[in-house]
Amino acid sequence: MPDWSRRIPFKVDVAGVIQIMGTSLYSRAEAAFRELLQNAHDAVVRRRRGDLSYKGRIDVVADPESQTITIRDDGIGLSPEEAEKYLGTLGIGITGMLRRRAGNPDPTPAKDNDEDLIGQFGIGLFSAFMLADRVVVESRRDGSEAVRWSAGDGPDIELCSSEKAEPGTTVTLHLKPQYAALVADASRIEAAVKEYADFLPVPIHLNGAGPRTNLIDAAWFAATPDVEAIEQEILTYFDESPLHVIPIRVETPTPIAGALYVTPRRTPGFAGEPVLTTTIRRMVISRRTAGLLPEWAIFIRGVLELSGCSPTASREDLARDASFQQAREALEEILLAHFESLAGSDPQRLQALLAWHRYSWAGAALGHARLRNLLRRSYQFTTSVGSMTFEEVLGRSRPDGLLDAEYDRLIWYNTDRRQERWVNELFDGQESPCVHALRGFEESLLVMMAADATAAGTATDLRIASPGSRGFGEQVLGLADLEPAPERWQAFLESSGAKILVATFRSGQPVMAFLNEKHDLARAFDDLGKQGTVPPGFQRLIEAQLGGEETPRNEVILNRGHDLVSRALDQKTTMPLASVLRLLVHNALTTAGAALPRAAQREQADDLGWIADCLKGKPG
Repeated sequence: MPDWSRRIPFKVDVAGVIQIMGTSLYSRAEAAFRELLQNAHDAVVRRRRGDLSYKGRIDVVADPESQTITIRDDGIGLSPEEAEKYLGTLGIGITGMLRRRAGNPDPTPAKDNDEDLIGQFGIGLFSAFMLADRVVVESRRDGSEAVRWSAGDGPDIELCSSEKAEPGTTVTLHLKPQYAALVADASRIEAAVKEYADFLPVPIHLNGAGPRTNLIDAAWFAATPDVEAIEQEILTYFDESPLHVIPIRVETPTPIAGALYVTPRRTPGFAGEPVLTTTIRRMVISRRTAGLLPEWAIFIRGVLELSGCSPTASREDLARDASFQQAREALEEILLAHFESLAGSDPQRLQALLAWHRYSWAGAALGHARLRNLLRRSYQFTTSVGSMTFEEVLGRSRPDGLLDAEYDRLIWYNTDRRQERWVNELFDGQESPCVHALRGFEESLLVMMAADATAAGTATDLRIASPGSRGFGEQVLGLADLEPAPERWQAFLESSGAKILVATFRSGQPVMAFLNEKHDLARAFDDLGKQGTVPPGFQRLIEAQLGGEETPRNEVILNRGHDLVSRALDQKTTMPLASVLRLLVHNALTTAGAALPRAAQREQADDLGWIADCLKGKPG
């Protein structure tokens, strides 16, 4: 069979395309108002160019009797030729044509560019078919005869003369039955106007009302922003009082105008991502635009005009193109530079913002070196001597010159809230403070900041405030001869679940207890295992938290310098003093905040009974 080829034209089912454009391109039926108001806006703007005294307006009229909604403007209007060309052809719109052919002559006096026009794709009119089964357009351009354009669900469009006398355009939607309720409830139409067109610089009036429906002017769009005015506008418009306002106005690498603010609403963990209200030439594209702000800025909200960005075809989001990426990078730089400047000009304000959203800041800084550098000078850790920044902690955390000669700084920290008061007592009078990394992400943040300090040339070690840490016993507790307790005592005190150590220390206390926060976690996982099955996902958690480690245990130190302990250690574990010492061990653990195992609780009762019998002279 011989080879062959031929060219054929695309064939289009017009009725099917209209159905798709009207019902599937947009996620919400109310989007039709945005598209039609956008067309009306562009018509008004184009007429303004040729008539400096002309102001223009848009009217939206709902007629319950005829079941119609009419959008009317007194803009430039269309000639019959333009109506046939632009209204009857998908993908060709006047505004889009002007934007693509900036150098071509146009009957309307024009600027060198059309940055104040919104339209682009030439498909907006067809959104009307979301609400209507028939759309009628009547338009007149000054110097031309009026034209009437009408289309329904069939493939044909009817064009005829019209009696419209004044320049402008009227679009009438003959509503589908399921949208008849729109004309009975004007508040729904008003909400749609405010949702999409609140900032358009053309007044929009509903049902002939005197006051305009849309806001038009917002403080954040002012050429010289007033922070106090923006704060009040945000309170009114977004119904929340901003903690801090950041006016935005840049021209390069892409134009951005508006304002960002720190929301008072706390976001738990990283459950969400930061979102913004975005506009293009004042038409609202989305009130939940994601991806523009850096992931760490989940406490930032705002509204931005992004005239350099492009909308998607449905105009419900921004296209993720090069301009979008430029805007994202510019916004992150603006935010970081602003907070860095605030650290120098108003550190108390920055510290207040950090305190309000501390979980978000701390978690975000883990993967962001520049943000972490900001926090090391501003973020307040709780310590044994009060709140301190990392830089302040670092300045006071000097190691022992002999025992830790390889380090320039040695930072002690505690992660167990139950031991906070006890650790404060231990560090009372010490030159070095102890950091309480008790909140989410703080231990990891402390580790990362210590690593940053080392990388910058200050060798820094970070150690948990526990007898198991090198130097803690000698430098902090003043211990001598720290060693594991004899095996018989370890066995006798096994029910406590703690690791038993013996040392000599200055304190008059016979026993000191230190908790390991992973001890309770290990017990919980062990209990789950004894139930027969570990729930899905928990095994990975167990391995992540405890993998590669010996079973975490609390630690108890017996003071051999105390007379009671010294005498007990010299006796057998069957003697009364052994029971007294075991009671002291259990009491030290519970005082520190530990929960005793049931076996230890039973032994407490037995020990008390044994001691009572001894005091009565009736040893068992």
